[in-house]
Amino acid sequence: MGTKTRRTLWGAALLAAALGAGPAGACRRPAAPAAAEEARYRCPMHPTYVSAKPGDCPICGMKLVRVESPAPGGPDSATGTRRDGSEGGGALGRAVVVLTPERRQLLGVRSEPVRRTALERVIRTVGRVAVDERRLHHIHTKYEGYVEHLHVDFTGKFVRRGEPLLSIYSPELVATQQEYLLAWRAQQRLAASGIPSVARGGVDLLEAARQRLRLLDIRPRDIQALEAAGEVKRTMDLHSEVSGYVVAKMALHGMRITPADTLFDIADLSHLWVLADVYESDLPQVRLGMKADLSVPYLPGKRWQGPVTYVAPTVEEKTRTVKVRVEVDNVDHSLKPEMFADVLLRSDLGTGLVLPEGAVIRTGDRDLVFVDRGDGRLEPRDVQVGTRVQAGYQVLGGVSEGERVVTSANFLLDSESSLKAALSAMASAAPPPAADPGAAAPDVSGSPVAQPHRH
Repeated sequence: MGTKTRRTLWGAALLAAALGAGPAGACRRPAAPAAAEEARYRCPMHPTYVSAKPGDCPICGMKLVRVESPAPGGPDSATGTRRDGSEGGGALGRAVVVLTPERRQLLGVRSEPVRRTALERVIRTVGRVAVDERRLHHIHTKYEGYVEHLHVDFTGKFVRRGEPLLSIYSPELVATQQEYLLAWRAQQRLAASGIPSVARGGVDLLEAARQRLRLLDIRPRDIQALEAAGEVKRTMDLHSEVSGYVVAKMALHGMRITPADTLFDIADLSHLWVLADVYESDLPQVRLGMKADLSVPYLPGKRWQGPVTYVAPTVEEKTRTVKVRVEVDNVDHSLKPEMFADVLLRSDLGTGLVLPEGAVIRTGDRDLVFVDRGDGRLEPRDVQVGTRVQAGYQVLGGVSEGERVVTSANFLLDSESSLKAALSAMASAAPPPAADPGAAAPDVSGSPVAQPHRH
């Protein structure tokens, strides 16, 4: 073949190549797939680098790993998820995760619907049983004297109202008795005189002496006994004004007492206080009149109930808690002062949407849930939750009633979602991978153009 003939054939080849790149040629030849779709090898350390041929990563030098190309909507061999082109989610920094039924069963993914129900906030705390201060009585005398005999001789003894506590010898009380007897005898003589004004004076004198005995806490029956006996009693008994237990005893036989001395403390334990410690964060749910349930460890199954009657105005500096007072009846005296009791404060918040407790991922700066969209698609979404209630968390925004949220394995899903979002961001920011030296160079229309070989 001569030189002229070879030039003619070479020109015909160039002309055919030019015609093949035109519209007619584009109709006859299918467009080559994109580099990412042809890729079969990927760097384990740099997933954004892909190649159609095996070799080493030009970035880190690691050997490329073969990866099967996922079919549209099909499972990814590396992650077990399907990629349908929807990588975005409802939460910043998270991507939609699509699981095959097999992968979902393997991970144990379960979901529950968001329900509207009654909201009840339960605060669990510990309280200390204390004596009702309004039922605690201090026993004093209003005169000086000496203890002659103790009728109540130990702490903890139960006394009834009107029972004698101790016998006291008091010179002041003996003199007052003598004055009363003199006034009583004088009134009887003056009444027999028949002169009204004189009789009236005797009555007034007797009444003044009687009033003085009453001011010294001498009972009317003791005054009547004094009149009947007609003689002064050396000792007088001091009686209890209330029924209850002697919780403190300071009186001793033979001791000298004054009105400033406390002889006994008597407490009515049929009605007690329980002082519960509530943290500052729980105070908005505590209000006067709310019901509280109480129990003690040593009496399983027994419950007490009472209202909240007082909330302390100050916070304990060391424990950062506030004292909340609950009043309970203690008719059978099962509760003892200084016991510890478990306290449940129940606050009714009305009705609203509730998220199951296991559905919420609390990251510190925001709260996330995964919404089950069907067909294996799990969408991350930011939610706003309120107070913690018995059924889970109160919903303030982010989800609607009836939507299903994932309640198990959501931390694994959160890791997968974060990784997918990070890889997607890296892929969009990375430059396109370099073409292989032997690959055809596409033109602007996407059709490959044959490169002539130079001899």
